[in-house]
Amino acid sequence: MNVKLIPLALAAIVAAGGAARADEASLYAEAKKEGQVVWYTTLIVNQAVRPLVDAFQKKYPGVEVKYNRADSMPTALKLIQEARAGGPQADVVDGIETQPPLARAGLIDKYVSAHASKYPAELRDPDGLWIATNLYFLTPGYNTNLIKPAEAPKTLDDLLDPKLKGRMAWSTSRGAGGSTLIGVILRTMGEDKGMAWLKRFQGQQIVNGDITARAILDQVIQGEYLIGLEIFNHHAVLSKQKGAPVDWIRMDPIAAPLQVTSVVKGAKHPNAGRLLLDFIASEEGQKVLSDSDYLPAMPSVQAKTPSLKPEAGGFKAIYLPPPVISAEGDRWEQIYKDMFR
Repeated sequence: MNVKLIPLALAAIVAAGGAARADEASLYAEAKKEGQVVWYTTLIVNQAVRPLVDAFQKKYPGVEVKYNRADSMPTALKLIQEARAGGPQADVVDGIETQPPLARAGLIDKYVSAHASKYPAELRDPDGLWIATNLYFLTPGYNTNLIKPAEAPKTLDDLLDPKLKGRMAWSTSRGAGGSTLIGVILRTMGEDKGMAWLKRFQGQQIVNGDITARAILDQVIQGEYLIGLEIFNHHAVLSKQKGAPVDWIRMDPIAAPLQVTSVVKGAKHPNAGRLLLDFIASEEGQKVLSDSDYLPAMPSVQAKTPSLKPEAGGFKAIYLPPPVISAEGDRWEQIYKDMFR
C-alpha cells in the first residue's frame, strides 16, 4: 500500500466511525425527547427483562422502559386489538410466533438494526422486519439415572427402539412440542421419507402433555419418563448444574425457533423503539442475555455454557424463522393432531 495513502485511509475510518457514533447520538437525542419506550416481550421478567432494562437505562438515561410480559400469541392479539381501538401502545415487540400475525395486520415497521451485519442472513429479515435476538434449540432430554449416557439414543432411528415405547413424552405446545419436531423432520428428510419415518414413530406411543416443554423436562427428571422430546437444551443444562439427573442429546436435526424483535409501526415512541431494538441486538445487549442464561443470537457472543450453541457445541441447527412457522406451522400442527393426538 502506498504510504502516502495511509493517512487518507485512517481519516476515512475515523470519519466512518464518527458517523456511526453520530447516528446513535442522534437516535438517542430523539429518544430522549420521547422520554420512554414501551416493550411487549415474551422473555422471563426476572431472568432477562429487568437486566436488559437496567443496562439500557444506565446507558441511555432519560429514556424510561416500560414493559408488558405475555406469551407470543396473546401479545400479538393485544397489539392488534389496540391498533383497532385507536393505535398500538407498544413500540417494540418480540416473540417466536408474534411477528407473522402482526406483519399481516401491517403493524411491523421496517428497520434495519445498526448491528444487522453481525448476524447471518438466516437470523435477520432482509427488509428489516425483524432480527433474531435469542435462540432456542429443541432437543431430546433424558434421565441419566434411567439411561446411561453411553446408551442414550444418538439418532432419530434410535428413538424407534421398542424399549422406549410409551416412555417418551412431549408437550402439546405448538412452539416447542410435537408439531415442531414434525416440521423439522419434513424439512430435512423431505415429504416422502419424512412421513414414512413419522408413521414408524407413531407406533412409539409418545405421551402428550398439555404442559410446557420445561414441565415435560421436570417430569423426566422425576423419572416419570425416560426421555422428553423437544425440550430446550439450556433448560437441561441449568437443571444438571443444580444436580438433577438429566442431560440433552445432540441429535440431528435440532429445531431452532427464533426469538425475534421488531419495531411496531405507528408506535408512539419510534426512535426510542429503534434505540431499544439496537441495544438488545448489540454485543452489549447480547452479553446481558448470555449472563441471564439465555442463548444470544449474535454468533460472536458465546452462551454462558458455550456448548449450547452450534458454534461451540458441534451440532447443526435447523433455524425456523417467523415466515417459515407462519407458512408451514398450521400444516405441521394438523399432522401432529392426526397422527399423535
